[in-house]
Amino acid sequence: MPSIVIWCQQQFEILICLILWLITKSYSNSIPITFCVNKTVHAYLYSTLPQAANFQCFSSLRHDDLKEMLDSNKDSLKLEAMKRIVAMIARGKNTSDLFPAVVKNVACKNIEVKKLVYVYLVRYAEEQQDLALLSISTFQRGLKDPNQLIRASALRVLSSIRVTIIVPIMMLAIKEAASDMSPYVRKTAAHAIPKLYSLDPEQKDQLIEVIEKLLADKTTLVAGSVVMAFEEVCPERIDLIHKNYRKLCNLLIDVEEWGQVVIINMLTRYARTQFLNPNMNGSDKTFYGSDEDEDEEEEEEKDKKPYVMDPDHRLLLRNTKPLLQSRNAAVVMAVAQLYFHLAPKAEVGVIAKALVRLLRSHRFTEVFVLSSCRYVSQGMFEPYLKSFYIRSTDPTQIKVLKLEVLTNLANETNISTILREFQTYIKSMDKDFVAATIQAIGRCATNIGEVRDTCLNGLVQLLSNRDELVVAESVVVIKKLLQMQPEKHSDIIKHMAKLTDNIQVPMARASILWLIGEYCEHVPKIAPDVLRKMAKSFTNEEDIVKLQIINLAAKLYLTNSKQTKLLTQYVLNLAKYDQNYDIRDRARFIRQLIVPTEKSGALSKYAKKLFLALKPAPVLESPFKDRDHFQLGSLSHLLNAKAGGYQELPDWPEAAPDPSVRNVEVKDSVRAVGTVIYRDTGSDSASGSESGSGIEESGSGSESEESEEGSESEEEEEEEKEKDKKKKKKELKKKCLILHFVCRYIKYVLNSHANMYRPFLHLLLCLQTISPSSALKSYEMLHRITGEGLSVEYCFSRQPFSPDANMVAVQMQFTNNATSDTKNLHMEDVKLQSGMRVKEFPEIELLPAGEMVTAVMGIDFCDSTQAANFQLCTHTRKFFVSIQPPVGELMRPVFLTENEFKKEQGQLMGMNEITEKITLDVKCRNEHSIVQRVITAANLSRVPCGSDKECRFAGRTVTSSSLVLVTVATKEEGAAKLTINCEKMVIGTMLVKDILLALTQ
Repeated sequence: MPSIVIWCQQQFEILICLILWLITKSYSNSIPITFCVNKTVHAYLYSTLPQAANFQCFSSLRHDDLKEMLDSNKDSLKLEAMKRIVAMIARGKNTSDLFPAVVKNVACKNIEVKKLVYVYLVRYAEEQQDLALLSISTFQRGLKDPNQLIRASALRVLSSIRVTIIVPIMMLAIKEAASDMSPYVRKTAAHAIPKLYSLDPEQKDQLIEVIEKLLADKTTLVAGSVVMAFEEVCPERIDLIHKNYRKLCNLLIDVEEWGQVVIINMLTRYARTQFLNPNMNGSDKTFYGSDEDEDEEEEEEKDKKPYVMDPDHRLLLRNTKPLLQSRNAAVVMAVAQLYFHLAPKAEVGVIAKALVRLLRSHRFTEVFVLSSCRYVSQGMFEPYLKSFYIRSTDPTQIKVLKLEVLTNLANETNISTILREFQTYIKSMDKDFVAATIQAIGRCATNIGEVRDTCLNGLVQLLSNRDELVVAESVVVIKKLLQMQPEKHSDIIKHMAKLTDNIQVPMARASILWLIGEYCEHVPKIAPDVLRKMAKSFTNEEDIVKLQIINLAAKLYLTNSKQTKLLTQYVLNLAKYDQNYDIRDRARFIRQLIVPTEKSGALSKYAKKLFLALKPAPVLESPFKDRDHFQLGSLSHLLNAKAGGYQELPDWPEAAPDPSVRNVEVKDSVRAVGTVIYRDTGSDSASGSESGSGIEESGSGSESEESEEGSESEEEEEEEKEKDKKKKKKELKKKCLILHFVCRYIKYVLNSHANMYRPFLHLLLCLQTISPSSALKSYEMLHRITGEGLSVEYCFSRQPFSPDANMVAVQMQFTNNATSDTKNLHMEDVKLQSGMRVKEFPEIELLPAGEMVTAVMGIDFCDSTQAANFQLCTHTRKFFVSIQPPVGELMRPVFLTENEFKKEQGQLMGMNEITEKITLDVKCRNEHSIVQRVITAANLSRVPCGSDKECRFAGRTVTSSSLVLVTVATKEEGAAKLTINCEKMVIGTMLVKDILLALTQ
């Protein structure tokens, strides 16, 4: 009775709550109050009703609640609703009915709400395509949002709408995002490329252009994503990798783990097509060879050229080796397969320790690693033999794989240890594992002849095991081992014949009968008795046993027909009426073969040769063989079947491809100045030759002998002119050397008397900052194909920009390759980061066809490497271009004495100091080369130093005048220490990488 009362009270309370909710739903004008009441009602209902009724009855109420919150004017309610919706998606709940309410908030001004809305839209944009298309204009506006996360999210949503009608919009968005100043947005653009390609494969050519542009990106955040897009869209375009190969190798260590796996797999295939096989001269040879073979091999080796590894091949191996210490198992496996397929055999051993370390990780990872360890050279794993011992907690699959590895590791030195381990495994309760262990013992006995008898004796002892499956597996293995030396083991055959009464496993019984029949001559007294017993139980045996009984009867009839003739006829008669047609056919065939009649053919004469011929001993092979044709570490290799998307590993080329395709050409913008100077000197000589020719013409009326003498004199004059040119070049070199020594002497004097000669420092600085034309690198701003005949290159002239000292001078060279004139060249729509400024170049009114003109503009980069984006406009077209400075061009040289350098360096210690140990390139181990490379990488000035083993440089950033100090201290054998002191740590970090690259390549 009390329980009924309590139940009635609960139902009444539920009814009251429902009425209260309806009242607040109908009459409340304040949405926050409604939300509070609803929340209270829901909490009570969820606590009182069963869970199933909870979800079914009130899920719609909960979603209505969220819709009200999304329709409110308060960002806090919208944010709370979106958090709850995203949490429901993470738990696997279906929230597709909220799509209309969510998509309306894509234009919300609150950044946090907008981020969560885009997360939701990425999930459901493909399912709700019609509603998503209605908001496509909002997504396009999101592509122009100042926040990089919003731009990336908008592109991600656009690429998730799988409708072909918006393919042009997606393509335009991807192209714009590929040029975005944010690397995160460029990374998202790379992710969108495969999606667009799967939606419309006809866009492949345009997508390849975007991939080519993104491959040139130097940001580590973009590298892995664009390589993945390359693998999905155009893996056959290996030419796109040539110019970026070295950059990818150098960036590999800093790329995210997912990107490292993708890049390593791609570079593995690339290396197999571009480099020679490092093991081509070290092919496998037999241990014992004849003298003739050795002579032939010596002659072949003389003919072969010694193998020299390509420097780019060595670069790949060197830069991937540290990744063997990665925490990510996929990265370690990727490096392991790269070394297995690309490295010389002597270097493959470095992967052993890393693979053994992975055996202590997740079980699936352990399965993957063990399946790969079977095919790697086994010698490298011998020091880690105990790591492959089997634990009782291992699953059966891992146990079998470890058995496989232990069997492959077995040799004469460690076989006793491995066999003792196998004896322990046989006692396991896992029958499949015990059977695999017995097979492993048989393989060890086959491969190592010294322990064959020991293994046989151990297997014979297993025949008395209580477990029938263990005995059956032992019989099968013993049968294969006895075929190698049957005459020595007749006792074992007799012992196995006695087991026919006890063993019931069909395969084991069939193996015993086959052994007795095959070697019936060794057991002439036992074989007929076994046949007698088998004839009694013939009708009750399995088909595989019946077939072996028929074979045994036939062999005994041919060798001992007196005792077994009637038994054979009895067995054949039973088989004649068997239900299995294979047994009936076998019986008819054997009867006609061994019992000749008048109708028997000539085949019966050869019955003994057919049945009693010596058969080769079987080879105990691994169940995991024939998987080496798949790439190591791939899913196809694990499954031993070609998986979808698997790409075959290319074969090594027979001849070395051209390595120059990987050389990155650095264009020289001031090379034209040098050619003009050379032409001036040439014009002088040409004028001289013309005057000489005039003199020769005046004397043309002389005799023939005089003309011959004149021709000889002409040749002499030409030789003299060439000698004069060489003399001029030598004199020019001498002048440059003299100027160099003069500068060094002035530096020494000024360092000794700095205060006295301070007014002359400016002159020395001007002399010092004069750099050769080859030091100025030019960059392509606009290609002539993209610019429809107009090409633009720019360089950082390293000269002060006179209108504004805080701006970097950028010299641009415009070339009109078209057949028509270009007019009104100017800049528009300049897009800069906060703090950056631009001084535009004067408008170029006319650029005739085939002509070239130079202009200078100034940019205040605000001490950052962010690009300056703008539109380059002509009278007919507009082109989106950008200028991105290397960190070394954001500085101007400054002169310091040695004491001043040390004083300033002492104040920039701790967090402001970055030190790197490097190994200098062979061509960069003298003072002149170090100075030239450092000044080429950064616009710095040389600081005098009393030591020959140190080179010091100083400069200041253009905008903030922050001091930058660089020290290169050389040691023995090319070792060096690079130290950079800078107030701005970001500038110092980027400068270290550029100078490090300049000194080591």
